Amino acid sequence: MPNVLPCLWFDTEGEEAAKFYTSIFPNSSITNVARYPAGSPRPQGTVMTVTFKLDGKEYIALNGGPDFKFNEAISLQIECPTQDEIDHYWTRLGEGGSHGPCGWLRDKFGLSWQVCPPVLDKLLADPDARLAGRVMAAMMKMGKIDIAELQRAADQE
Repeated sequence: MPNVLPCLWFDTEGEEAAKFYTSIFPNSSITNVARYPAGSPRPQGTVMTVTFKLDGKEYIALNGGPDFKFNEAISLQIECPTQDEIDHYWTRLGEGGSHGPCGWLRDKFGLSWQVCPPVLDKLLADPDARLAGRVMAAMMKMGKIDIAELQRAADQE
């Protein structure tokens, strides 16, 4: 299968965003910066694309202009098995952005993220519909996901 790379459209903030994201995730780096050449739709020498890796996964930031904005129709989900990881990503990615319900946040560039533990999917898919319902009800009251609270809801009888 060919490599599928998420391409994130920014106005002019692609390099700033890539630096921000790579400062948050381990094993991350900017691997390439390409600049607009003469005769292109943006000023010559300004950043066109930034290729970067977040924990080994490659992304591209494109400075394409103000025509398109991020919305919640696309988000990046971070699977965090521990509460410490949830706390870290929730705090860092939310700096200058906004926190939403159920583990969702919007970073300072407008990109939506879901910061969720893998156990959430497991509990919501539990064959015991009442257990799954209790977990769903608990999650719906949360901003940042609290693993211990999800487990308490699951363990209720």
